[in-house]
Amino acid sequence: METITYPDFEKVDIRVGTVVDAKPFPEARKPAIQLWVDFGAPLGVKKSSAQITAHYSPDRLIGRQVLAVVNFPPRQIGPFMSEILVLGLPDENGAIVLIKPDLHVPDGGRMF
Repeated sequence: METITYPDFEKVDIRVGTVVDAKPFPEARKPAIQLWVDFGAPLGVKKSSAQITAHYSPDRLIGRQVLAVVNFPPRQIGPFMSEILVLGLPDENGAIVLIKPDLHVPDGGRMF
């Protein structure tokens, strides 16, 4: 793996936000959930398509804090425009487990 510098790391804007809405996304090629995540001012609510159906249902996600990359360009996923990349780690079977802070923190906080 290539070594990066701290300025390289600073280019990736990873922030915490709270899921305010979540819906099944049956139109996606791979099973996914549509998320609306509130990052507070000035970012507001951003959308994401997340392949997290192995461990999560939409109703269990609302109110949960998540970490996401907020400075990737938007990406069209079928009929849905995904604006952020919600972050997770693979479990022993490769299914995604979301990353979240141990304690509640203010929405919009930047990871460093």
